[in-house]
Amino acid sequence: MRLVSPSHAFCYVKPTRKDMTHCMDETDGTWHAIGSSWRNSECMDCTCAGCCSAFSIPSSFDDDCISDNPSISCPIYGAVGK
Repeated sequence: MRLVSPSHAFCYVKPTRKDMTHCMDETDGTWHAIGSSWRNSECMDCTCAGCCSAFSIPSSFDDDCISDNPSISCPIYGAVGK
């Protein structure tokens, strides 16, 4: 079976200012230094500039997505994940 490459299901951008030294994760209420990265309690990979969902599970891809070569990925048309 062909492996499906992992990808982020969605991302969003957060506004930043030049004078910021820290930012707050709105999900957990935790503060983080500019330039740092973290994973919050909703499995989002974040920086002060934005967050992306950490994982997704493919739910829709071509029926012929079978191969003995795992280095070839299949296109994903739908995914679910937290």
